Amino acid sequence: MTEDLQQQLYALLAKQSITELIHGYCNAADRRDYDKMRSYYHDDALDDHGGFFKGLAMEFIDKLPEIQAPMEILHHNVTTVNIKLDPDDTNKAEGEVYVLAFHTMKTSDSGTMDLLIGGRYFDKYEQRDGLWKFSHRAVVADWVNIHNPSTVDLKHPVIEGSLIGKPGPEDPSYAFFSLFKRGER
Repeated sequence: MTEDLQQQLYALLAKQSITELIHGYCNAADRRDYDKMRSYYHDDALDDHGGFFKGLAMEFIDKLPEIQAPMEILHHNVTTVNIKLDPDDTNKAEGEVYVLAFHTMKTSDSGTMDLLIGGRYFDKYEQRDGLWKFSHRAVVADWVNIHNPSTVDLKHPVIEGSLIGKPGPEDPSYAFFSLFKRGER
């Protein structure tokens, strides 16, 4: 195998590992699986979620139960993923990741509202001990669509009999899958 082919293979495997990290983060956020989410960040990683939190990622995860308490539905969808490996340090990379994040949240008047955010994650990744994780993540909002009151109707006859997603360990995925486990990467 040529050196050029080895470099291409390394780049492909690194980008795949980082892509799985990005997607795993969304699953952990939506399922409120904080142990899994911790496994995606280095212990000294930073997180900037704007008005919600700026600081050490582990402290952000500590606050997530409180931040997510009014959120009945969380649904993060990654679209465009741009990853660049550092040409000077094969253990570092950066990414600009487009995301559509849908939230249904309780309101102060006992109702619910929908929040759809089109945004991006600005990420820095580091591979330590052979494992890619976030070293810094910042959330950028590009647009927001709000429906108050909520337009979500999980009791509509068109979905009668369907499994309904839940934000925690009661989600039907945990009963269905044997390979995807709560708290594990």
